[in-house]
Amino acid sequence: MAVVEKVGGADTEVGAAISPSPPSSVTSQGSGDLGENGEIRSDGGGESFKREMRELNELLTKLNPMAKEFVPPSLTKQGANGGFFTVPDSFPVNEDGGFRRKSFGPPQGKRRMNPRTSMAQREDVIRRTVYVSDIDQQVTEEQLAGLFIGFGQVVDCRICGDPNSVLKFAFIEFTDEGGARAALNLSGTVLGFYPVKVMPSKTAIAPVNPTLLPRTEDEREKCARTIYCTNIDKKVTQTDIKLFFEAVCGEVLRLRLLGDYHHPTRIGFVEFVMAESAITALNCSGVLLGSLPIRVSPSKTPVRSRAVPRQQQ
Repeated sequence: MAVVEKVGGADTEVGAAISPSPPSSVTSQGSGDLGENGEIRSDGGGESFKREMRELNELLTKLNPMAKEFVPPSLTKQGANGGFFTVPDSFPVNEDGGFRRKSFGPPQGKRRMNPRTSMAQREDVIRRTVYVSDIDQQVTEEQLAGLFIGFGQVVDCRICGDPNSVLKFAFIEFTDEGGARAALNLSGTVLGFYPVKVMPSKTAIAPVNPTLLPRTEDEREKCARTIYCTNIDKKVTQTDIKLFFEAVCGEVLRLRLLGDYHHPTRIGFVEFVMAESAITALNCSGVLLGSLPIRVSPSKTPVRSRAVPRQQQ
C-alpha cells in the first residue's frame, strides 16, 4: 500500500492507488511507518510489516477488479483505460471502450456479419447477371436462355414486360462472372425481329418461392398457358380482366387477382385454354386497363385451385 500526499498552501490533495504487488519503495527492512514524502522508515518492525503486506497481497490477488461492484459506471463511458486499471486482453470490450456482458446465446459477431455477408453475396450475384433489352414480344425465356447458353451455364432467366414499350427486357444469371462478361458480346444480335442489347446488370434476379414452382409435368404445362400481370388498377375487377384478355387473346380458363391495402396496385395470374393465347397476351404489356398500363410477363408458377370447403351433410 502506498499513500502519496501533496501539500500546497491551503489546498491538500490525497490520492491512493492499489496494486496487486508490493510497491517498489518497500524494502526488506521497512517497518511500516511513513515519512513526509511517503517513504517507509525502518525502525525494527520489518517482520511484522512483511507479514501484513503478504496478507494484503493475498487478499488483493483474490479480488476480481473487473467485478461489477469495482467498476464505476462513469468509467464505462470514459473508456477502459481511464487511469484506474488496465483491462486484460481476455475481457470483452466494445469498440467504444465500454464493457459488455458475456452472451450465452448465438454469437453476436455472426449476427453482425450477416448483413455484410448477405450484401457480398448479392454483389457477387449481380456481377454474374446481365441485363438484356429490346427483346421481341414473341421470344420466350427458353429461347433467350438458349441464345446465351453458349457463353456459360445459365442459372436463371427472367423476362419482364415494359409498359412503355412493345419490347421486353430480361435478366440472365450465370454461374460465374466469366460467362456474364462473355455474354456482353451478344449485344446487337438479332433475336426474333429486333437486335437485343446486352449490358452488365445493376440488380440481381428476385428469387421465386420454390414452394410455388411447378412440381409436375401437368403444372409445367399450365405455366406455359399462364401470364403474370402487374400494375393493375385497383378499380379493375376480375370480370374486367377476363373480358379484356378474352377479347384480345383467347379463352381464359382461370384467373387469380391479388392485392392488399398497402399497395396502390394489384397483381394477377391469367391461365388461358391455349398456350398460343398466353404468347399473344404478352403483346398487351403497356396497354391501358382502367387508368394504368399493365405489365405482362410469362408466369413461373401455375394458378392453383383454392381448397374448396367441405359441405355439411
